[in-house]
Amino acid sequence: MTRSRFMKSTSDVVALIPAFNEATNIAAVVSATKKVTSNVLVIDDGSGDDTAALAGQAGAKVLRHPHNLGKGGALKTGMDAVQGIFPDARYIVIIDADMQLQPSEAPRLLEPLLADKADLVMGRRDFSKVPLRHRIGNWVWRTTFNILFGTRLADTNCGYIAMSLPAAKAIGDFHGGYIIETHMLTQAVRKKLRIIQVPVSVDYSRKSAVPRGIRIVLGVMLFTFREGLKYRLGR
Repeated sequence: MTRSRFMKSTSDVVALIPAFNEATNIAAVVSATKKVTSNVLVIDDGSGDDTAALAGQAGAKVLRHPHNLGKGGALKTGMDAVQGIFPDARYIVIIDADMQLQPSEAPRLLEPLLADKADLVMGRRDFSKVPLRHRIGNWVWRTTFNILFGTRLADTNCGYIAMSLPAAKAIGDFHGGYIIETHMLTQAVRKKLRIIQVPVSVDYSRKSAVPRGIRIVLGVMLFTFREGLKYRLGR
């Protein structure tokens, strides 16, 4: 699948962008994403700013939550609505709204799907560009995940993910906040989906406060440990 073939055929590709209070970045994210596919759906997850209005002005379809439900809840809303809004949808790419990851790199994730080499593609970040405390947290997460699920993934928590529509249906229930990427991977492994990782750029201009970071690390690790044990026990 060449880049020119991809760029000429995007009617079946939908970009889902969950967003919460991202008025600063959302217009730029939508504009950059529309260079990849014209099918852009922003799920405003109860923002208190102008995220929804700015996303619409930039050319996205917009769905709004009256209250914040977390990234998983936003993705569930998007997944449930995507075929009704875009009937030709066959592939979905999830793009975060904070510009930490670059929308222009979406073809890297989509091309293995279009070539039928994968069912789910996750970005693989260069951890030398990631702040130390985030690097430590991600090492804990992926090491725990790989041991329990018998995988050899280089990154288990990157928010840049693309999948076929059948893969999204196989994953099924989308829920959770910072565990959502791990949840998707656990379900993908359980359903024996073909998983590929591709390198993506990362910009950590925002850093989590230390107490919040510790809570996130522990929360994801406990979720991974619990789901990994269930997997090992065949539950």
